[in-house]
Amino acid sequence: MSRGAPIERKTPDQLRAMRAAGLVVARVLTQLRDAARPGVTTADLDRLARDELARARASSSFLGYDGGYGLPPYPGVTCISVDDEVVHGIPGPRVLGEGDLVSVDFGACLDGWHGDAAVTFAVGECAAERAELCEATRQALWAGIAAMRDGGRIGDIGHAVESRLRAEPRRYGIVTEFTGHGIGRAMHMEPDVPNTGRQGRGAELTPGVTLAIEPMVTLGSARLAELDDEWTIVTRDGSVAAHWEHTVAITEHGLWVLTADDGGEAELTARGVRFGPLAD
Repeated sequence: MSRGAPIERKTPDQLRAMRAAGLVVARVLTQLRDAARPGVTTADLDRLARDELARARASSSFLGYDGGYGLPPYPGVTCISVDDEVVHGIPGPRVLGEGDLVSVDFGACLDGWHGDAAVTFAVGECAAERAELCEATRQALWAGIAAMRDGGRIGDIGHAVESRLRAEPRRYGIVTEFTGHGIGRAMHMEPDVPNTGRQGRGAELTPGVTLAIEPMVTLGSARLAELDDEWTIVTRDGSVAAHWEHTVAITEHGLWVLTADDGGEAELTARGVRFGPLAD
């Protein structure tokens, strides 16, 4: 098996530009989570995100995107997926209700550089198994992030995500049909970043590499189906799903989570991983 082609590396100034885009993403996701309550529609949340993009003088990474496969241009600036919707849920008239599990994926482009992240949260109080799924997926994301290191390999990330989920007392479905990705001047770049894998395999990770890591996990089977809108992906068995994502950079000093408010300092430090932001 090939160990993978080299991944594009960003300069320190380019990483700082990506951090600026990442902070827009972090701020908007926090606002959307705070605004989500029973009676709010997913279209309401999308309008809020549009307003915040305009305030930041940023553009949407998602609006009009066709995936390069001739898909209908994506009509929103957010992907909002509820309950059995795994990813790419189109904002619309759906009204959020108490106990819904909502995944919001959001990307912003500022001065030509992209940031991309996703969060999952409950609307009000939710069933314990839903909360546990959300937290297990979040922990798997941070396990994958912590596996990024200078000299490591892409496979290390997927291995860490999978291992963290397989260590849970409950057996979850790990989505393999969708992966993380490289990111920079385009939202989706090489390489793919699977959520399963073998250590020591794939392209080498070096300072300047930026990746979007994004586990998607279900309470049941990981088998998926596509709705007639050609975007929304749901679980075939109707089980609930969660999705977490961050854009992460390797610097000369350690890891910098570009779409986390604190740059990932708290989570990385708790895992004994070196936090490596660049000075302004």
